[in-house]
Amino acid sequence: MKKIRYGIIGFGSFAERAILPAIRASKNSEIAALQKRSLSEAKRKAEEFSVPLYFDTPEKLVQHAEIDAVFIASANSQHYSETLAAAEAGKHVLVEKPMAMNAVEAKGMIETCKTAKVKLMTGHMLRFSPLLLRMKELAAAGEIGDIISARAEFYYDARNSKRQWLRDMSVAGGGPLFDIGIHCLDSLRFVLDDTVKKVKSISRPKPTKQNIELSNMTLLEFRKGTIGTIYTSFETSLRQTFIELAGTNGSLSAYNFTPSKIKTSLQIKHGDGLHSFQEQFEEFEIPDLYELEITHFSDCILFGKEPMITGESSLHNQIILDEALKDSQR
Repeated sequence: MKKIRYGIIGFGSFAERAILPAIRASKNSEIAALQKRSLSEAKRKAEEFSVPLYFDTPEKLVQHAEIDAVFIASANSQHYSETLAAAEAGKHVLVEKPMAMNAVEAKGMIETCKTAKVKLMTGHMLRFSPLLLRMKELAAAGEIGDIISARAEFYYDARNSKRQWLRDMSVAGGGPLFDIGIHCLDSLRFVLDDTVKKVKSISRPKPTKQNIELSNMTLLEFRKGTIGTIYTSFETSLRQTFIELAGTNGSLSAYNFTPSKIKTSLQIKHGDGLHSFQEQFEEFEIPDLYELEITHFSDCILFGKEPMITGESSLHNQIILDEALKDSQR
């Protein structure tokens, strides 16, 4: 079976921990190259992980004939230029979330990839989660009636993160809103099968052109009428994620909805309109979601299919992030 040969741009701790193992585990993908800013460091990592090729710039990597696609795992501010360089060199692009620094960049990425006739997908790996797929299925089937509200939370302590650029607004684009709020936003949109028409947002501290927010609450009005909330933070010593849909006939909720390779459960509640309710739990063993997204993207390249995560859907996410950030700066 033919395999898609990947080059990883921005080979840091995240790529080491998640992306490289996922490419190697994928049945239709293989690692061909990596890139770091230091050539000596790139060489050292290539030798450590037995990667055939190594480069010190994305431009050199994408010009190599033995690379079919790139996984862009660099800082947010690099996504735009690196996507354009890859597309213009004829390489397919799987770019880590958030797609870009703003909607203008996202539009440029989509247009360039279309012109170059290469595939483009943003790494929303949670769309491959059996937990979220089940929530989506139950919601669509009317299991909890009309969905009134939806919320997602993601918070962790970013003070000791190895990604030093996380606190630099010019590199990150935003704080937890951009880093992990994008997971919450895309997950809610996915399980609701909906888009957002109105946004309100508040942050602490108020973000500026130089400084990120450290905590954020964003209120969403979905086009089908659901009210949504997203809470994210870099300020807590706990690491926790939670998602919930509340409907006229019950609710669906789950903790730990974001990690790969764990066991978690979906709680399904139905009330009697008074003080009691019935509940049941469905257990899930979450696979390596990065492997699933890479396998899907490679499959799209091999068989000429469109990725399930379209550029237009990622652009909608970016527009919502932009509006939330601007609103919280007011």
